[in-house]
Amino acid sequence: MTDDLWTDEADRRLVALESRLSHHEVMAEELSQVLAEQARTIDRLVMEIRSLRDRLGEAEAGLPASPQDDRPPPHY
Repeated sequence: MTDDLWTDEADRRLVALESRLSHHEVMAEELSQVLAEQARTIDRLVMEIRSLRDRLGEAEAGLPASPQDDRPPPHY
């Protein structure tokens, strides 16, 4: 009878471990999907920043230089 109790307890513990493992596998997959989406978002934002930086540089290059840009600040 002691063996039956041990077997029942071992079975319950095994089922509990399998359940936890399954939960962790699902959680790991969900986290992986979130990380992949974040990586795509970061890549898209980096490209947008580069594009905006290029456009700003082009816009600044097309502006005439202001005489005020050549003057030293008032504290000199």
